[in-house]
Amino acid sequence: MSTGAGTDGGDGRRRWRREEVAREAGVKVRNLRYYQERGLLPPPRREGRIAWYSEDHLTRLRLISDLLGRGYTVNGIGELLAAWEQGGGISQLLGLEREMTRDWVREEPVTMTRAELRELFGPGATAEHTRRAAELGYVRVDGDRVTYPSRRLLEATVALVRQGMPLGEILDAGEFVQEQADALADRFVGLFRRHVIGADGLGSLSATQLDHVREAAAALRPVAGEVMASEFARAMGRRVEAEVAELLRTEQ
Repeated sequence: MSTGAGTDGGDGRRRWRREEVAREAGVKVRNLRYYQERGLLPPPRREGRIAWYSEDHLTRLRLISDLLGRGYTVNGIGELLAAWEQGGGISQLLGLEREMTRDWVREEPVTMTRAELRELFGPGATAEHTRRAAELGYVRVDGDRVTYPSRRLLEATVALVRQGMPLGEILDAGEFVQEQADALADRFVGLFRRHVIGADGLGSLSATQLDHVREAAAALRPVAGEVMASEFARAMGRRVEAEVAELLRTEQ
């Protein structure tokens, strides 16, 4: 549920061009235009020839995708959004979506040239490594420019390479960590969906219940992170202790 950096619109809110907001929402550009034609998506704000889409556009696109995934038709979604808007519930629902999705990822991106990338990682780094890192979402490549969305992951990778670990094996480990993180996120979200939102979904909740969901989502962010960090630290402690004991035995 992460949100890309976008561009600061000058009021502290992010904004995106058409292709950017479509990519962030996980929809095709032609679908975005179709939603606008059908009245599901308000028109963007224009500055000259540039069409700018706001956080509200992105939120609504994600809501449309979610409803389509639950089996709603485009016409049904239009009627549902219209009903929510007439009742004043759409702003609360969109506000809830922003609250539930914001602040999970706070990263500082780093952009460099391919030459700077090769200098950073040394001769062991290949074009195949860059391609695979892009597939895993660790980098974005645009011509000669390479962007790491996460400075922390970049610095961790560089540190491991400088300790002599092959970049290919680091990427293998990263893919494994991603799979495990996805499984953990699925478990947490599943618990939240069943026990906080309920089987009937957001559309059936009252204003008071939506406020409760918002508060629960805000509380979940630090709890989920702390649980994962604590459990991983405990697991590392156990594993390193066992490894050291094994190394001492082999030296005897």
